Amino acid sequence: MTSKRFKEVEKLVDKDKIYSLEEGLSLIKKTATAKYDEAVEAHFRLGINPKKSDQQVRGNISLPNGTGKTKRVAAFVQAEKEAEAKEAGADIVGGEELIKTI
Repeated sequence: MTSKRFKEVEKLVDKDKIYSLEEGLSLIKKTATAKYDEAVEAHFRLGINPKKSDQQVRGNISLPNGTGKTKRVAAFVQAEKEAEAKEAGADIVGGEELIKTI
């Protein structure tokens, strides 16, 4: 048994149609029903046999907005090197007191 909300969203999707990338993305936004940012999973048929070594696909991609996670750098230095560590880009600088804080 499905909910009313799911039935309404289901009417927007034609299961027999192959959508273009733009249409698919707009349809994803229209059918989003959760109150949080939902994840989207994509599957591609490349027509290759991954068991053959000359047909393996490997690569990296840089997302335009990153992964959403921020990195912070903590530098454990002596007092005379704190200014130098800050200039190098450390977010948190300290010595023994920083270890106790963490």
